[in-house]
Amino acid sequence: MQTVAETIRRALDARFRPLLLSVADDSAKHAGHEGAREGGESHFSVTVVSAEFSGLSRVARHRLVYDALGAQFARGLHALSIRALTPEEMERSGG
Repeated sequence: MQTVAETIRRALDARFRPLLLSVADDSAKHAGHEGAREGGESHFSVTVVSAEFSGLSRVARHRLVYDALGAQFARGLHALSIRALTPEEMERSGG
């Protein structure tokens, strides 16, 4: 059985073909908060670097990521912190 992190990684990789993809489970930081569940896997941070984001606003990028992860939200993913960059933005930011 795949972890939620693996499922997120597969969905984002399939949708964006990213140059860089980072998925971190932040659930332990949210224990006892609304939406947290036993065993974690409810709160994540992702960094996605993809040319797919070129010319899009931050809001439009986030909507694309949320759309790509719709099935995971339906299965209990509660919160997602998103860093969505183009390759050029990543280069300018120094990584």
